[in-house]
Amino acid sequence: MNSIIEDIRATARQLLTDGKVDVVIGYEKGSLPLSATPCFVRSPQDTDKLIWDETCENNLAAFSTLTQGKKAIIAKGCDSRALVVLLQENQLVRDDLYIIGVSCQGVINKKKIEAETGEILEASINPGKITVKGMECDKEFTFAELKDASCQTCRYPNPVLEDIHIGGLIEVAQQAAVFADVTEMENKTDAERQAYFKEQMSKCIRCYACRNACPLCYCKECFVDCNSPKWLTGGVDSAENLFFQAGRVLHLAGRCVECGACSRACPQDVDIRALNRKMSKDVFNMYHHESGISVEGSGALNEYSADDPEAFLVKE
Repeated sequence: MNSIIEDIRATARQLLTDGKVDVVIGYEKGSLPLSATPCFVRSPQDTDKLIWDETCENNLAAFSTLTQGKKAIIAKGCDSRALVVLLQENQLVRDDLYIIGVSCQGVINKKKIEAETGEILEASINPGKITVKGMECDKEFTFAELKDASCQTCRYPNPVLEDIHIGGLIEVAQQAAVFADVTEMENKTDAERQAYFKEQMSKCIRCYACRNACPLCYCKECFVDCNSPKWLTGGVDSAENLFFQAGRVLHLAGRCVECGACSRACPQDVDIRALNRKMSKDVFNMYHHESGISVEGSGALNEYSADDPEAFLVKE
């Protein structure tokens, strides 16, 4: 067991013993290989179940608004950014929140493994390597091969807001946001983009796993569940699937922290990230805003500046 896990457990145990929090939201080993699952520790004796490794993929901020009382939460960089947005939107009370920050090298995407080995039967994680016994074959992967796409473009692996930090910090070169993947999509013709997203949306079964995994989809009634007006039918249709995904992306404009939880939760491997990244790029270019970086201020679409672009007001 590494020192980070020991320190997480010790910190959680002390917080619960001292009565500073009612619950610690963290990760425990899942029932399947290479899986971690969110857990809610309410007694010092149960802190030994807490873990930390490359399988801790869930954005735990998604559970923060659903958990009553004073809570501690183990937060990666993207988790902390989501917490910042939730604080800005008055969904959380800062005094009821204790953030245990841990820097993150990235999480693995199990879909990449299963595409080559089939169902994972056994697996072990060693420094820089992951060894897998699969239904179809056995294989050893490097962590770089399995790193989730959202982690590959992450610029904030260190928590931006925390009460205590566990482990070391990750050195990150200061650079402007890079959207090479979005630019590549923008350079395609209209017909090529239309064909791509039509194909992607044809896979969507509208299970809403993406919405449920998102820490910032906290509405008690989603627009797709409304009966009056009724936005979508109950069936599965490519056009309506795109309407749902586009509507969700617009609702996340200036709020999405690009944690990738939605894409990893999708059972159909729909490229939801392409839409989110496009919106993030447009918000960054138009408003010079990255969501969840500082608790000061508010979202990009909640502020007005005389310098805001107003091209949409100009009649051509």
